[in-house]
Amino acid sequence: MEGWDPNTKSTLTKIPLLTTKAGPRDGAAWTQRLKEEYKSLIAYTGMNKSNDNDWFRISAANPEGTRWTGKCWYVHNLLKYEFDLQFDIPVTYPATAPELELPELDGKTHKMYRGGKICLTVHFKPLWAKNCPRFGIAHALCLGLAPWLAAEVPILVDSGMIKHKDAATASS
Repeated sequence: MEGWDPNTKSTLTKIPLLTTKAGPRDGAAWTQRLKEEYKSLIAYTGMNKSNDNDWFRISAANPEGTRWTGKCWYVHNLLKYEFDLQFDIPVTYPATAPELELPELDGKTHKMYRGGKICLTVHFKPLWAKNCPRFGIAHALCLGLAPWLAAEVPILVDSGMIKHKDAATASS
């Protein structure tokens, strides 16, 4: 965590670490892992709300907890930009991090793969590998999606690649 800003370091240390090393094919162990994931997400969401830094909503889209959907948002120049968020839990989870997708931004930035999967390979994946199985979905959002949004949304807005929903409806 050397070289990280104090706010990120503080936030990360407050997100509960997970202990169960299990993936979607591991039956009862996966159920235990999902319980830990939910506890971690609830703690992270609560911490964000208490710091007036609420920026995402997600939930499992299927009973197995292998597909997740929701919304994330970023405020730039006092305007809220909201995006659909989705991801699947890989079969090799937790050894492999989930690939977070923002489908409506597909093709609008070079830091994205086909289907709207955000690029996390250089900075986040080594960190995930080093902290497996202690990191979970909340950690992927905190250390993967949050910095990606902070880096990319201002550039996309300033370049005109994305427009605020109010500006888009006013121009049509």
